[in-house]
Amino acid sequence: QVQLVESEGGLVQAGGSLRLSCVVSGSIFSINVIGWYRQAPGKQRELVANIDSRNTTNYADSVKGIFTISRDNAKNTVYLQMNSLKPEDTAVYYCYADLRRVSFTYGRYWGQGTQVTVSS
Repeated sequence: QVQLVESEGGLVQAGGSLRLSCVVSGSIFSINVIGWYRQAPGKQRELVANIDSRNTTNYADSVKGIFTISRDNAKNTVYLQMNSLKPEDTAVYYCYADLRRVSFTYGRYWGQGTQVTVSS
């Protein structure tokens, strides 16, 4: 089956940086869109960023110009480089991928989630 495995998050001071990665494995034909959601305590899940097969990127307004998403197609891996972190970036970050399997089924798959905590 398809699996998405995220790197560990961590604790970082405000103004610091952190990079997350997510590796997709399984019998995959193609990954259309891959990216990250986050959910802070008591808040709705929010799309942070994603990137499509043409390397077109999309960012939440709150992270534009600050976070950078990239993908390595050869490794089926997506990265989220988070700079200038703020306490409001504290959340559980979930990797996701919209992909087609070798069987030609299509769907959305999720990583396990990783905690990012930004201290002030």
